[in-house]
Amino acid sequence: MSKFGIIEDTLFIPLLGRIYASERYPHILYDKSALNLKLQLPLTEQPHQSQYALLASACRAANMDRFVRNFLTRKPDGAIVQLGCGLETAYFRCDNGRTLWYALDLPHVIDFRKELLGEPEREHLIAGDAFSETWIHRIRTELPHTPLLVTAGGLFHYFEETQILRLFRMLAAYGNIELVFDAVSSTGLLMIQKKYMKQVGHSNVQMFFAVDTAQELAIKTGYRLQVLTEEPFYCHIPRTGLKLSTRLNMKLSDRFSMVKMIHLQL
Repeated sequence: MSKFGIIEDTLFIPLLGRIYASERYPHILYDKSALNLKLQLPLTEQPHQSQYALLASACRAANMDRFVRNFLTRKPDGAIVQLGCGLETAYFRCDNGRTLWYALDLPHVIDFRKELLGEPEREHLIAGDAFSETWIHRIRTELPHTPLLVTAGGLFHYFEETQILRLFRMLAAYGNIELVFDAVSSTGLLMIQKKYMKQVGHSNVQMFFAVDTAQELAIKTGYRLQVLTEEPFYCHIPRTGLKLSTRLNMKLSDRFSMVKMIHLQL
């Protein structure tokens, strides 16, 4: 694992969260592929992590799965693009048997992913920069008119707003694209930086991108983007069996919109 940089190393945090949920709270998320990876990697839970911190990334995966499945129900001939895919295993949880999937990340992460997960027949791995036009040009060359759902789970927090807006404008120029991502409010960003990142051992990782309202963000792009969904992060997450502190943190997060899911039509 030492070959990964600070930001790329955070790809193990969501994997640990999915393993934790799968073993203890499968009604939130069950990920057989993540459990299989546990046998291949020297992963250990950090004893100082709260249950809330451990479940955060599993809840993000569950939310993303819901948007992916809804998209494939509405547009069964569409394709899924995962930005910053890391070791995400949504393909194995959500594939409908016909969809094309594209998984994008930095070259050494893609090499590591291929080593651990292989490259399924309909999941194409792309080594590159999410903010470069190369990947969307390639996909649109291969699928010029196919509806696309682009997902960015746990990715945008680490980049400046100007970079994110540039990405939105780039994608909007290619047409027929939906984008779903998780975001934090300005208040949520401060709290995550101080508490969550410290708990998972990455207090030195800087986070920059915050969204107080999706509509304001859409307006900033200068394009007529449609906000399809802006919802509290935990509103669809079952809380049965969770610790009281975890349930309270989820309730407070949703009450003050500190973390949210945003779904845009570009």
